[in-house]
Amino acid sequence: MNAQPAPTLARTSAAVGNPFDLDDDRAWRDWREAKLADLPRSAESLTVTLRDPLALTSAERAALLDRCARHNMVLYRSGATGEDKALTRELGRQLGLLRLDANWLADEDGISPITVREGAGPAAAFIPYTNRAIRWHTDGYYHPPQRAIRGMILHCVRPAASGGSNHLLDHELAYLMLRDADPAHVRALMAEDAMTIPARTDEAGEARPAQSGPVFSVDSHGQLHMRYTARTRSIEWKGDAATRAAVACLEALLASPSAPVLCVRLEPGMGLVANNVLHDRDAFIDDPQRPRLLYRARYLDRVAGPD
Repeated sequence: MNAQPAPTLARTSAAVGNPFDLDDDRAWRDWREAKLADLPRSAESLTVTLRDPLALTSAERAALLDRCARHNMVLYRSGATGEDKALTRELGRQLGLLRLDANWLADEDGISPITVREGAGPAAAFIPYTNRAIRWHTDGYYHPPQRAIRGMILHCVRPAASGGSNHLLDHELAYLMLRDADPAHVRALMAEDAMTIPARTDEAGEARPAQSGPVFSVDSHGQLHMRYTARTRSIEWKGDAATRAAVACLEALLASPSAPVLCVRLEPGMGLVANNVLHDRDAFIDDPQRPRLLYRARYLDRVAGPD
């Protein structure tokens, strides 16, 4: 498809209010109507073809930013199929993604090669570096607020021989569905102690302290952030009835066949740019001669807004 931007979703201005404020019904109803009127029809409708991700044209950049502003994510297709991590970093820079989260499993440049690492160092113990399925989550759900992952890029160098597709869901739509079900569920998941990730320990002791926080929060610019994992191990939910009901409802909504979930299998040169939307991954089977390889960059920034 060409790189012409689609019409921009009407957003509620700060002067009118914030749709994520549970006490602002007018802003919520206006935003909800516009959001539902602009649902992406398919993964292909979110895909922009790039001539060269290292040097975006003004039309390509505008199309990428427009889709991210409306849907919190955009897919791209390109001929860049080589093992070049600089591509991921430079693409992010052109889209306002500058502050890389250099997590301890990333390479020195802050980019993580996502591939099966069975028996190859500490990463082998973590599920992204296996061929197993990964349940719904947002990246960095175990981070403190000052290191919240706002943006991310996932670039495919080689897909698996079979499997490995991703399902994607704009976290604003997850919020919308949950608020439609019962605003009390949203209120419960906005509590500062709604979800706790226990401390991680290793042979040296505590490698990461326990981290509590909300599932849904609104930043200083009025943007919605989601912190979530569908894992049932290494997670502690607040023990009250309201939180239990909210978590059960969210799990049911994410599993519903009517949820506006997109499915994509990234091919060489394809990638995802997103404001850390909900995503999962199917299990896969590798070709031993050409194992699956994706580059992942995670940022403390959101994707820039449209010019």
